[in-house]
Amino acid sequence: MTITCLNKAPLSKGLLLVPSALSLLLALLLPHCQRFFAYDLQAIKDDFQIWRLICGRIICLDLKDTFCSSLLIYNFRIFERRYGSRKFASFLLGSWVLSALVDFILVEAVWYSFGIAAAGNLPSGFLAPVFALFVPFYCSIPRVQVAQILGPLSITNKTLIYILGLQLFTSGSYIWIIAISGLISGICYNSKMFQVHRVLYVPSWMAKFFSRTLEPIFSSSEPTAEARVGMGATVDIQRQQTMELLDRQLMLSQFAQVRRQRQQGGMINWNRLFPPLRQRRNVNYQDDRRSEQQASPPLEVSEEQVARLMEMGFSRGDALEALRASNNDLNVATNFLLQH
Repeated sequence: MTITCLNKAPLSKGLLLVPSALSLLLALLLPHCQRFFAYDLQAIKDDFQIWRLICGRIICLDLKDTFCSSLLIYNFRIFERRYGSRKFASFLLGSWVLSALVDFILVEAVWYSFGIAAAGNLPSGFLAPVFALFVPFYCSIPRVQVAQILGPLSITNKTLIYILGLQLFTSGSYIWIIAISGLISGICYNSKMFQVHRVLYVPSWMAKFFSRTLEPIFSSSEPTAEARVGMGATVDIQRQQTMELLDRQLMLSQFAQVRRQRQQGGMINWNRLFPPLRQRRNVNYQDDRRSEQQASPPLEVSEEQVARLMEMGFSRGDALEALRASNNDLNVATNFLLQH
């Protein structure tokens, strides 16, 4: 199931499989080699062990950190699907390099302010770019309420991700330094501050090289039309889930047909494509005399939802058409626009 969900996200799949496998290998079979992957800024500063700056910021030595960061990378795969592997890799590279510089600054600030030597106790792993991904996640992913509890408190589609981030943030004594440096680097790169995105990026030749060599290894097959039903579900629940899946597939196919018509320059007949969702208007022509029946007013679209889709990079026209056709269902409109 995970392999299918990682379709069109080979870099995310690689970040899930390779570091996790190496982390398990070091923890279970090669514990004596873990010292080579310790993130020790003191050794880097005093003994010029630059290789520790690379090895110590790739592989997690704590399996709890490995598990949490893998779940977060899996959820953040949406950015690779939206921006492409090269731009996604450029963001990870830029935040990785910037966070290393911020790590030194924060460690020195902690030492001079509180007299705490944290340089040799920083957690290892690909953690700073994971925290950096929370910046575009907060800024560009729309917040959709799922349930409401305890009055004003509500559960949204982003709640679980923030809980995982909080769990990772509290997993160690000095991981807050890595978290802050990751967030700072994510803000700098996402806001294009100091033009870092023009300096720290993956060149096109390198992207083509990895696309030809590694992408076939980590590419995933297209998701199948069939969906497995959870164990223990009743017959009624299975039927309901099947009907919802069919409705969703029908909606996406209709969206795809609309997009093809737009690309061909033709006029879109929404009434023909979405008769259950749009108000119908019947026009009869008889003897060069037209009589139009009174139709209900057009469906009003929430400007807040239009703004959220526009923040994700879609045009206002696409956002309006998708929301009107989906009866103001932000989830359906977002899923289609992201997949096409």
